[in-house]
Amino acid sequence: MITDPELGEEWQTEALEPARSGDRAPARERPTGGPGRRSWLWALGGAVVASAVWGGGSYALGDRTAEPETSYRASKNLCQDFTGRALSGITGDMHKKKPVNLESDHPALYAARCGLENAGKDGMAPDFDVVAQVALHKKTDPSAEFDAPDLRTIAYAGGVRTAAVPDLGERAVMNVMSGDTWLILKALDGGAVFTVEAGASTFAETNGRPATDADAVQAAMIEDMRELMSALKK
Repeated sequence: MITDPELGEEWQTEALEPARSGDRAPARERPTGGPGRRSWLWALGGAVVASAVWGGGSYALGDRTAEPETSYRASKNLCQDFTGRALSGITGDMHKKKPVNLESDHPALYAARCGLENAGKDGMAPDFDVVAQVALHKKTDPSAEFDAPDLRTIAYAGGVRTAAVPDLGERAVMNVMSGDTWLILKALDGGAVFTVEAGASTFAETNGRPATDADAVQAAMIEDMRELMSALKK
């Protein structure tokens, strides 16, 4: 059970206050005859400094091209590595229907995605969807942007609860939306970002699936993510 949200405040933005004319510093009068040598040298000096910063980025800003460390392997088939064992105990076997497996390998990022849905009883339509994703960053450290919400969660602003999940990778968060029936778990570990997403029309008993609650689903998601991370560990 996940309690005591550490990141539970709503995301808010504040409009910038327009500058008032009275706040502007009075302009200095400049001697006639052009900008003068002093201003020209200042501009030239700025260009030289900027060139030195970008040309010698390792010296001025640290080595920003260093590849992030990752201790996970690329998945040849994420739907085989992600069994969804704990979630299947709640939703029914998630592998009875053909899973949707996607993979992309780019010089900067390896990504894999597995989409699963339960099989409705007696031919009924599925009512529970699960998506697992893994992204292995090869060029840049993903930690700087990990806490930024994606556009889907921003669309639910005011109805999103975010809680930190302890002891899962370097850090992990659970986003709970849409009446507790849409859950997104993200975990960061080095250059790897794992995501498990679960959504249902309802957690009440339906189509032969027994009733459950959001806490049980969250616990199952965390357990299944631990197993996935363990399966992909080098």
